[in-house]
Amino acid sequence: MKVILLQDIHSLGKKFEVKEVLEGYARNFLFPRGLAKSGTPAALRDLEQTKAGLAKEETELKKRLAVIAEKLVRTTLEFTLKADSTGAVFGSVTKDAISRALREHGLLGKERAEIVLSHPLKKLGEHRVEIHLKHGIVLTLTVAIRPQE
Repeated sequence: MKVILLQDIHSLGKKFEVKEVLEGYARNFLFPRGLAKSGTPAALRDLEQTKAGLAKEETELKKRLAVIAEKLVRTTLEFTLKADSTGAVFGSVTKDAISRALREHGLLGKERAEIVLSHPLKKLGEHRVEIHLKHGIVLTLTVAIRPQE
């Protein structure tokens, strides 16, 4: 019996794949749990339309992320922290602070960004911070820490 998977199933396949399974497995396990639906000709046509819509959304997301990445590469985020006369900083710039600043400046919206920072930034000057966006887009952001006057 042909079924269309509605979720990823470890031993069977990925979401939206069409699989051939035993009728009892489909009727007693997959259908009651909402893991699959019958692979009728109408359902297969709907599946193709759904896949086309998802592919279009995916392409638009990639374009939007590329524009965001280009903006971020040209941007320098500035933070001011208290510092003594020797240049020792009181406080630090963390992943959360960078993320919050990106959202406040309108550089990031609801997109998820993973900020790679092994430890909080605690020195004055410019620092390079790696940011990972979806679809393998990796960029380097400049973060400047200036002394508070």
